[in-house]
Amino acid sequence: MLYDWPRATAFGRVIPKNKIYEHAGASTALKDLFVREVDQIVWAHKLAPETINLPASKSVTEIQVFRIAQREGSLDMDALRAIDRAIPFPLLFELVHNGRVKLAVAYKRPSEADSSKWVLGDYFEGPWQPEDAQRMPLPVALNMGALYELLLRPLVEQQAARLLSHSGSGFAKSPFGQAPSAEPVPLEARIAHAEAVKVKTREIERIKMRLAREKQFNKRIAINTELRAAKQELERLLSASAASAPIQE
Repeated sequence: MLYDWPRATAFGRVIPKNKIYEHAGASTALKDLFVREVDQIVWAHKLAPETINLPASKSVTEIQVFRIAQREGSLDMDALRAIDRAIPFPLLFELVHNGRVKLAVAYKRPSEADSSKWVLGDYFEGPWQPEDAQRMPLPVALNMGALYELLLRPLVEQQAARLLSHSGSGFAKSPFGQAPSAEPVPLEARIAHAEAVKVKTREIERIKMRLAREKQFNKRIAINTELRAAKQELERLLSASAASAPIQE
């Protein structure tokens, strides 16, 4: 899904990479990553009360849209994480390469311990689409915080569905164990669930690799036991119902 950003939100400012380096405390390795994989960073849109006529919420006063031109077909998420660390607002990224574009975003929220700092989760990505693909209007929301959650929700659901499909568990059509008539699951619960599934899926893949390398019979038995336990935990995650409280707008 791509969004048709309102004309009033257009910002169009190119951000020099050294500005990101300064604010993110970039290491030499991170700078090399930017040089190798990032062609250009454009602060493309500014979603704010004065540009989309929505009131700010306690946690979200503005949402920025950054357009990243990639040099290669893939982009290390450390580059996005550095930009997120440098900009004190929730960000949505449009990644662009070879005539295609996709959205990427990590759920970003003020720290409860220190409101001047931000907590950043894992990144969720949409599928690549042609640059001229049809874009959807912004979802209807009551404030900036609700809009942010509505913009993120499809990406979280799509990535969770892909993970569940790859797991071969049969839960792909209902990634949150939720009946169609159930109340909406809060975004944070969806993200926590999707991240837990991703972590467990990766763990299972690592165990499978160890099993494939191991030749000793006794050790293979132990690894198989570990693999079964990990698969059972994944099934528990897939079948567990997430909290059913609706999103607060």
